[in-house]
Amino acid sequence: MFKKPLIIFEGVEGSGKTYHLNKVAKYLKKKKLSFIKIREPGGNKNSEKIRNLILNIKTSFNRKTDLLLYQAARSENISNIKNNYKKKIILIDRFTDSTIAYQHFGFGLNLKMIKSLNNYLLGNIKPSFTFLNIVDKKNMLTRLRHRKKLNRYDKFNANFYNKVQKGFLKLARNKKNYKIINSNLDIIENEKKIIDIINRLIK
Repeated sequence: MFKKPLIIFEGVEGSGKTYHLNKVAKYLKKKKLSFIKIREPGGNKNSEKIRNLILNIKTSFNRKTDLLLYQAARSENISNIKNNYKKKIILIDRFTDSTIAYQHFGFGLNLKMIKSLNNYLLGNIKPSFTFLNIVDKKNMLTRLRHRKKLNRYDKFNANFYNKVQKGFLKLARNKKNYKIINSNLDIIENEKKIIDIINRLIK
């Protein structure tokens, strides 16, 4: 019998998290396993509307508004997660650790407040495993330059992303349910590492 874990893909812009999530989704589909794929912000009609507000290149919300909009998008999407929790494999592109990494470590908002909001929305939902994709400055900037369309969060300075990535690494420290993927290394080898872990998680 296959297990139904909740698997998160985290990382800064250009780290390869979405690429690897999509590879895992294709793998699960090939194996004919039941799963759902969600991105944050986003995931359903209302959350996608909020995503468009947050990431619009012309938007200039302050950092507190950003936090509340991210949480509003999660609130709109959480029922879908709760309805499928432990019933299907759930893949999520960014989740609560992104909120902490960006809004606390990046923008300096109160950590206790962010955790309180996350706990309020999630209840007893807990991620089973998190893949944290890390990337150096040179590769991140190169990958961002190759994107056809940039959003507001693709245009912060390198120091901001450095603070966010250090925040992610701090969150991952000494946790057994985290795997750090160095996306500066060979992408095929990283795919194999991730799929090997996926197989252990679902069986």
